[in-house]
Amino acid sequence: MAEYLAKRAIGGLITISVVIIAVFFATRLSGNAVEFMVPPGSSPEIMRSVAVERGLDQPLLAQFFHYIAGLMTGDFGASLSEKRPVVRIYAERLPNTLALFGYAMVLAVAAGLPLGIAAALDRKGAVGSAIMTIAFIGYATPNFVLAILMILLFSFQLHWLPSSGTGTPLHFLMPAIVLALPMLAEIVRFTRNAMLDVLGQDYLRTARAKGLPEHMVIGKHGLRNAAVPVVTVIGLQVAGMVARCVLVEAIFATRGVGELIVFATIGRDYPVLQFGVIFIAALVVIVSLIVDLLYAVIDPRVRVAAS
Repeated sequence: MAEYLAKRAIGGLITISVVIIAVFFATRLSGNAVEFMVPPGSSPEIMRSVAVERGLDQPLLAQFFHYIAGLMTGDFGASLSEKRPVVRIYAERLPNTLALFGYAMVLAVAAGLPLGIAAALDRKGAVGSAIMTIAFIGYATPNFVLAILMILLFSFQLHWLPSSGTGTPLHFLMPAIVLALPMLAEIVRFTRNAMLDVLGQDYLRTARAKGLPEHMVIGKHGLRNAAVPVVTVIGLQVAGMVARCVLVEAIFATRGVGELIVFATIGRDYPVLQFGVIFIAALVVIVSLIVDLLYAVIDPRVRVAAS
């Protein structure tokens, strides 16, 4: 198992290395950053001085090797627009994204797992059909539509909740619900399908024959054996945290990492954009390794196969 995880870790490092190279050259191909930092109609002398100040006058390969040398020492560069280290900028924004996504993930998992189990146990009944209908509606409804409707209702009409900002936990309530709904729908669908695969297995009939209560049969034996695909889909939600938060943060003015990456892309702020992409790649790799470990914890057959 250790050898298997070591191979996955090496593969993850190779992936991050490829991402670093690709994002560096892709950002330079997207446009000239100097044009976004100077007023329109500025003279070539002013543009040249700004390029020299930011180190953008050097050849592309020289910039690349300078950037790699900085990465080796933990220096991810400074924002072209704010002239501050990108690590500090992300450290200011990351708590808002983590808080928003954390609230949404807790809500999605806490509601999605029991609803998925209920939909599987009553797959031919009214309860199961109602749960799956709600799940499909939640999955198909665009985030921005639900966000606008909630702002109009709970902020402008009822005046119950703030429409934007991050001052109190109430500011995160609406964006967390908007973010949680599609994740909840996915968890419900995968939990239901995974439970349907195990409900007819012999070991569940054996557990019932031993006299175990139904909640033990379903919770301990059924859900654990159905947990691998459920853990996978939850891991994918976490790995796509920043991408899922982009639109919600923009609508509710949450000022998180997703909004930062969007504006860095628009403004050609190379260091900020590069760090954001590398951060997302590292998050995907780390979550994938954690999910692999959880597979082995949940299902002993995974440990045997890896051995």
